[in-house]
Amino acid sequence: MITKIIIGIVVVVALYLIVTYNGLVTLRNRVREAWSDIDVQLKRRYDLIPNLVETVKGYAAHEKDTFEKVIQARNMAMSAKGAKEKGEAENVLSGTLKSIFALSENYPELKASVNFLELQRELTDTEDKVQAARRFYNGNVLDFNTRIETFPTNILSGMFGFKASEFFEAGEGERQAPKVSF
Repeated sequence: MITKIIIGIVVVVALYLIVTYNGLVTLRNRVREAWSDIDVQLKRRYDLIPNLVETVKGYAAHEKDTFEKVIQARNMAMSAKGAKEKGEAENVLSGTLKSIFALSENYPELKASVNFLELQRELTDTEDKVQAARRFYNGNVLDFNTRIETFPTNILSGMFGFKASEFFEAGEGERQAPKVSF
């Protein structure tokens, strides 16, 4: 009788370990998938930027410094690793892109260009998708981090080497409300 109880306890503990481990693996993979979604949208963004710069160059050739900053920020963002570094680089890139769109205010013919308007629309759409991918990623990171930090899973997650993931955070410039003046 005692043997059956011991075997029952061992089976229950083994099942708990298996279910917990598989749950952690599932959550970790969701975080990885969400990060991949961000990468897909950022790749699309990186591909659009050179086209946008070339379109604007045709109308505002003497704005060379602005174009160089955008390309430099794009290259930094493409080479960034990890959520924190990638987030910081993306925030710099967003700031430089705003300067390109600000140029359109000084060049009415650029503002009316079909190519520019289409690129601007696509980039805006991509920015929206990047934001959605960031939210999706951060939601999965929250679920994963909460799971590995709560008792008793935190004991098992430490034993199996699961580590908390970084959130994709907004930079200082993105936390401030834009200034609007009329």
